[in-house]
Amino acid sequence: MITTQPSCNDINEPGLIPLDEALARILVGVPVIKAYERVNIESARGRTLAEAVTASFNVPGHTNSAVDGYAIHSADLPAAGTRVFDIAGKAYAGEPFHGTVSRGQCLRIMTGAVIPEGLDTVIMQEHAELQGSAIVIDSRHKPGQNVRKAGEDINQGQTILHPGKFLTPPDIGLIASMGIPEINVTRKLRIAIASTGDEIFSLGQTTAPDGLYDSNRYSLLAALDRPDIEAINLGIVEDRPEALLNAFEQAGSFADVIVSTGGVSVGEADYTKTALQTSGNIGFWKVAIKPGRPLAFGRIGSAVFFGLPGNPVAVMVAFYILVLPALEKMLGVTHKPIAPVFQVRTLENLRKKPDRTEVQRGIIEQNHMGEWTVRTTGLQGSGMLSSMSLANAFIILEHDRDRVLAGEWVWVRPFAGMF
Repeated sequence: MITTQPSCNDINEPGLIPLDEALARILVGVPVIKAYERVNIESARGRTLAEAVTASFNVPGHTNSAVDGYAIHSADLPAAGTRVFDIAGKAYAGEPFHGTVSRGQCLRIMTGAVIPEGLDTVIMQEHAELQGSAIVIDSRHKPGQNVRKAGEDINQGQTILHPGKFLTPPDIGLIASMGIPEINVTRKLRIAIASTGDEIFSLGQTTAPDGLYDSNRYSLLAALDRPDIEAINLGIVEDRPEALLNAFEQAGSFADVIVSTGGVSVGEADYTKTALQTSGNIGFWKVAIKPGRPLAFGRIGSAVFFGLPGNPVAVMVAFYILVLPALEKMLGVTHKPIAPVFQVRTLENLRKKPDRTEVQRGIIEQNHMGEWTVRTTGLQGSGMLSSMSLANAFIILEHDRDRVLAGEWVWVRPFAGMF
């Protein structure tokens, strides 16, 4: 009998750690960037807020009308039947009424106009009958209706945004509404991207008969094309221990994070893990996930290091499931729009081995009943990048789960909100 080595086909491969444990260890092992920079709010979308934003005045600043209509004293509302009100004047947004509105009178008022002291109810113009210089209303109305009170949205002194907020377009508008032109945000995260492997070629080069064009680096550069990240393209690093060691040590002197692809398996020419062990420290290098099992995590100098697999789909899965959460922790993101994970029924049988998490590529859609379902993109090989392009979601099959039958519930993570 021959002696075999552990492989990704083994159900209980020695050294594998569960996905949840791997992510927990990564998040514990990465630092939070404390440095910040001051930017104009026009360029702050997609950045992480590094200071509290406090309101210096009430919003709205004055009690005003929520509709076009007629402002009255609520005590004059009829309990039954109808009532006639003489129009005492007009108020527009930016042009307040300075006269007096007596009991039994009303004020013609436009949306956003200041409501004079004493008036506390606005009748929508569609609910009033205009009769010359007066209106008639009935008893359908309630005190306080259609009135926006001063400070009901934001109170002076209130903290409206907290540090750690991933800034969205509504956040930018909120900051602008306070008259604030600049804010402090976490500085950009510097991430160096490298590909390894003598079998891969850059775009524009002529490949060898058994060569491949490098897709991993371009997928990662596209994934990192964000306002809060400065991506540094290291190109293809020669697949020799000394070349890898030199490139990683140089990158570790200026980057916060190094991400390489390839060279972390158990082949004779897989030198990335060796370089990591030589120049830094390695936390782990095998995760119970398919695809993405060979994944090295550690440090080189002061930089966090991720050595991802070489197969294109495994790179994408490992990046979004394990690397991206770490990057957002480093950026100090504590509050951002949620990328939802929810359950739907699968339309087909799904092959699955227990004791590892499997991430398959799927297409979620609604049936004629409005129910969400999922089907795979077809063959799920980790080198089939077309399966990622066709998909609109990950199908996440839990660690302990076995084969899945059509009609069963499965977890899905849509790409919308994640990419």
